[in-house]
Amino acid sequence: MARVLVVDDDDDIRDVLRRVLEGAGHDVASASDGRDALRQVRSEGTDVVILDILMPVKEGIETLQELLVEFPKLGVLAMSGGGLLPSDDYLSSARLFGAARSLAKPFDLEELLQAVDDLFDPARG
Repeated sequence: MARVLVVDDDDDIRDVLRRVLEGAGHDVASASDGRDALRQVRSEGTDVVILDILMPVKEGIETLQELLVEFPKLGVLAMSGGGLLPSDDYLSSARLFGAARSLAKPFDLEELLQAVDDLFDPARG
């Protein structure tokens, strides 16, 4: 199964996603912002990153860009519940910057699991 990094500033979302992903057999780590996510990917590696777009400290689009410069084959799933703009606007931007998949919050957990399975490819490097 995949090593998944869940990046979201909301503790409850990180906890729910961790439980769901671990229940599906994945190895899960979490980060509360983009700076911590980058540190973890650099030091521990990961197969898939589930990345919230709107976060303090280092937001998702900036984090996405840095991740893909360093790890161009990394599978990144962007997620957003919106903010000043509808979530579709943020997610469209994330896809333009290289996110392989995106989900608008709230999303179906089966859809999330399928997206992780689709992104997990040991050959990605």
